[in-house]
Formats: sequence, C-alpha cells, structure tokens
Amino acid sequence: MQSLKILLLGAAIGLATALPAAASSSAWYNSEGGKVRLVTSGKADAAGRIQGVLDIALKPGWKTYWRDPGDAGVPPQLDISASTNIADAQLSFPAPQRHDDGYGKWAGYNYPVSLPVVFTLSAAQNPAVIDADIFLGICETICIPVQTRLTVDPGSDPDNAEDTALVKASFAALPTPARSDFGINVLPGDHETLVVEASFPGDPEAADFFVAGERDYMFGTPARSEKDGKLIFTVPILDRPSTTPTDGGLHYTLTSSTGAVEGLLPFP
Repeated sequence: MQSLKILLLGAAIGLATALPAAASSSAWYNSEGGKVRLVTSGKADAAGRIQGVLDIALKPGWKTYWRDPGDAGVPPQLDISASTNIADAQLSFPAPQRHDDGYGKWAGYNYPVSLPVVFTLSAAQNPAVIDADIFLGICETICIPVQTRLTVDPGSDPDNAEDTALVKASFAALPTPARSDFGINVLPGDHETLVVEASFPGDPEAADFFVAGERDYMFGTPARSEKDGKLIFTVPILDRPSTTPTDGGLHYTLTSSTGAVEGLLPFP
C-alpha cells in the first residue's frame, strides 16, 4: 500500500475525461486495473432525487476501497460541483471485505462493485446534467490512482431498462439498518480504544466489524475476543480530533455469514 503514496504524486497517470454517453449512463473510463462509469435510473422522484451507481468493473486480481481505506489508501470520491442543477451526491457502500496485502490491513472489494449514489437536484422540476469528477484507487501489487470526469444527461434515456435494473439491484444489495438482534452495543472504552459488543446471526468466525474513520478519526484493525458468550471487537483509536464532535456519528458495517447491517455509532 505504500506504493500508492508514491503514485499519488503523479496522479495525472490516471487523469482523463470520459466522453459523454447518449444514455442514462456515462461512457466507460478505462484504466490499467479496470474501468468505471456512472449509471442513473434516469428519472428524478417527486423530491428531486435521482438514484445512480458508480460502477467499477475490476479486472481479475485487482481491488478497490471501502469508505475507510486504511492509513494509506484512497476512498472513492465524487465531486459534482461542475454539474448543472445538481446540489448534492451521496455515495453508499456495500459490505466490504478485510484485506491484508503485506503492507497493511484495509477494507474494500476484490470483485466488480457498484456503489449506489443519490443525486439531489437543486430544482426538482428542471433538467439536470451530471458532471462528476471521480477519484479512486485501484490496486494489484501496487495502487493506481484513477481520476476522470464522467458526464451523464439522465433525461436523455430515462426509460433504459438495463440501467434501471442495475441501479435497483445495487441499492438492494446494501447493508440493511442495524437492529436489536443484528447490530452493535458500544461498551465502555477509553481515549485510545473503541469497544463494541456484536449481535448477529450465523457463524461467529464469519463476523467482522468495520468502522469508518471520519471527522479526523483514524482506527486500527479490530481485535476479536469473547465475553459471556458475546463477540467483542476492540478497535484502536490511532488519531482523533482535538474536540469530540457533538453532531452525527461514525458509519459502521457489521457483517455475518447471513448478511450485513450498517448504522451510526456515537463519537468515542
């Protein structure tokens, strides 16, 4: 993963602009380890939201990152500031896997993945064009930064059944909201440790806990233990803000052999 830091100095390696597509999806942008595009459902709902996905087609042996990539990775980023009538874009993430590449442990995907995104229009009844600057890392033995602009006119092909099916399937594959029998309970920790008790169905050996380092938090790899028949994850807090935030929380995902859930946990 350290190789990524070197390659980021020359991020222009992956810098290009994909040509617009006359459809509810963009053209593919090709890179060494795979290709990426934006796909939309084509139609805004009554509240002015358009569902879409950042579609990442990885080549065999290549990987990309979850929302928290570890201490040396690059999470997928999407900047819509150049768009027309698009006020916001929020990425969501399928449940990741934990990887160890010899340089460090990190969370991500070693298979083609579609990241759901919700675009919010500035004016719900007006047409929109998405001009999204994309930045992500795609890794084999080294990591290649991929940077491009993807353009979509969602209204150009609003009834594209294939695009709509892909978007629907990607949202359906997201972790479901945490619940009492499948979720976490935050236990007392200290300034340097986050401790959670996990409840989940299925094989305990298949369970894993992922917490995103956001708002100046950075976390290490969780350690597993058992207490009173419950699985405990103890997560090192490697860095934290000088003042604990009072609004929102940290995204987490809990996986098991039967599925995955996600939620927000209080800032430790």
